[in-house]
Amino acid sequence: MEERSFYLGSRPSLLLSLLLFLHHQQAYAQQGILHVSGDGSVQATRDYCMLYNPSWTSLPSTLDNAKSYRMENLTTRQLCSASDVPPRGIKDKAVVVAFGNCSLLEMARIAQNNSARVLLIASKTGLITPTGNKSTFKDVTIPIANVRYRDIMEMQQIVGGNVMATLYAPPVPEFDYSMLVIFLIAVFTVALGGYWSGASEIEDLRSAANCGNRDSRRQEENASLSPLSVVLFVVVCCIMLLLLYFFYKWLVYVIIAVFCIASAVSLFNCLAALIRKVSFGQCRISCCNRIIEVRLIFLAAFCIAMSVVWAVFRNEDRWIWILHDILGIAFCLNFMKILRMTSFKSCVLLLVLFLLYDVFFVFITPLITKNGESIMIEVAAGPSESGEKSDENLVVVPAEPSVLREKLPVVIRVPRLDFSALTLCGMPFSLLGFGDMIVPGLVVAYCRRFDVWTSSSCIYYAACTVAYAVGLGVTFLALALMKMGQPALLYLVPCTLFTSSVVAWSRKEMKKFWNGSNYEIMEPLDNGVNTDSGVTAHEPSVVQYP
Repeated sequence: MEERSFYLGSRPSLLLSLLLFLHHQQAYAQQGILHVSGDGSVQATRDYCMLYNPSWTSLPSTLDNAKSYRMENLTTRQLCSASDVPPRGIKDKAVVVAFGNCSLLEMARIAQNNSARVLLIASKTGLITPTGNKSTFKDVTIPIANVRYRDIMEMQQIVGGNVMATLYAPPVPEFDYSMLVIFLIAVFTVALGGYWSGASEIEDLRSAANCGNRDSRRQEENASLSPLSVVLFVVVCCIMLLLLYFFYKWLVYVIIAVFCIASAVSLFNCLAALIRKVSFGQCRISCCNRIIEVRLIFLAAFCIAMSVVWAVFRNEDRWIWILHDILGIAFCLNFMKILRMTSFKSCVLLLVLFLLYDVFFVFITPLITKNGESIMIEVAAGPSESGEKSDENLVVVPAEPSVLREKLPVVIRVPRLDFSALTLCGMPFSLLGFGDMIVPGLVVAYCRRFDVWTSSSCIYYAACTVAYAVGLGVTFLALALMKMGQPALLYLVPCTLFTSSVVAWSRKEMKKFWNGSNYEIMEPLDNGVNTDSGVTAHEPSVVQYP
């Protein structure tokens, strides 16, 4: 299976230590397609996953260029000697045998000496790329591939007894349209999260203006990250990542539980913000000395139900990814809204530290770990028995696709849309970590709030959002050109920070932009005019905001 993914990083909780990773597995030409069809009245066709060794055999890249052979099911035999060949012979057939006491190449030689065209090894335990000492079997030229035993049984029930088998290996496309879907989701989430943060700032300013107390707004903020908080936050992420590396089997369930709770709350906050805009259906009841809208009670039940459905069916890759992405988007939006950076200085520190965090745990830790794998990738991929990686660049496919390892719910997932052998051997996804949206999204949200403070007509917000889109596009381009995983923050950090700085310098607001909300506190709160922004220091800038 192949998964394309990008580094991530996000919130100060158990989830945050997971949210920075990049895991990209290169697609080797080891997965192929076994196309079967009936040669009689039954015209049913099916495609199945198979693994072969490309250094032994080259297969056609298209079905039209491949030859079909009648399949001979000899799974009750091992074909380790000439006596295992049935009396009717196996000439010009695709022979299916079970694993035996001899090597694959020994079975292939016997099959080839009896004029067989293809050797298929049926496995009940899973698939692995065929290997062996080919130097002593140079005369063996027939294709050898591993297939699932249950697939052999299934195809005979569906297609019939007379099965025609065709082997081919279509190339894996460099670009998949799922990457475009990921791009649109990410840009939409970051843009909407920044806008929501700005809208919340406008409401706070108006409320503060009505109350005549500027400090009350800051006391009501959900969370803020000062430079010291940023440093502590990154340290906590490092500790949590190391704990996950050593205790993954247990902590993964803690992370799943945290995500269930956080996603339900986030979905409720997102939908409640929309529902409150609707003027009708505002029936209220009194409970525990509080007035509660009935519609919000039903909304809470709905959000909890969605979270529970995800928890129950989280490993059902064929459709649960839709609900997973919805919950993930809600989580990112809510996070960007409630966590507010106090200054651009904090933004710079946050992004730079997470970039260093990324680089160290992905590119430096392989030099330290015993198996030569990065800690970040080991945590992202889960236990080594996942079946997606083995020595010598071999591909392994589990015997049963339904038997899946627990994965960390910290990415947006979209199935690959182009047909290839990967879609048969597993459920490959294009992935983007929550942190690749949240961490740069916090900068976008800060830019939007700064626009509110200075009545600058969304110039910072628009510029930073476009910079994020450009940085993410460059990430995808580098991924396609280099054919290897790219840390998204390596491109997103300079794009967002540089663009925001250029806008601030060009508008001669760099000092105010750098200090952020602290700049307002340091200024005398009188009726004097703030020369940088053209608004009075005493009045909240929201008064002039359209």
